[in-house]
Amino acid sequence: MAKFSYKMQNILDVKYKLETQAKTAFSMAASRLNQEEEKLEGLHQRRRAYESHAKELVADKLDFREIKVNRIAIETVKGAIQNQVVAVHVAQRNLENARIRLKDVMTERKTHEILKEKAFDEFKKELEKEESKAVDELVSFTHNHAKEE
Repeated sequence: MAKFSYKMQNILDVKYKLETQAKTAFSMAASRLNQEEEKLEGLHQRRRAYESHAKELVADKLDFREIKVNRIAIETVKGAIQNQVVAVHVAQRNLENARIRLKDVMTERKTHEILKEKAFDEFKKELEKEESKAVDELVSFTHNHAKEE
């Protein structure tokens, strides 16, 4: 009995490896996005804390030096928030690029799997033809041999 051997199996194996790498890259990009969003939320919380502290400073005895330090801290956090928003957008873009890459790699792998299935179906058809031919020859031989006797 003949054994099926897919001629492009090495390419399919490479596609599996590329898909695994793309999945890893996607998960790393998603993790990075989560980290950046958490940093941004932390900065927003810090800003709210500074603003709350600023309200307390204005309500009590006025300490202009502490009010000025607090305002500088608020402005510094605002700048950090702006930078972090950019970092979040970059992480989102990287995640989207990783998602697109993963989709493309998966499509290529699925295409090669379909090609392998078709090649296997052709192999089975060829095998069935050979079996049918062998059966026909056997029947013909048996029928001709029976006539001779």
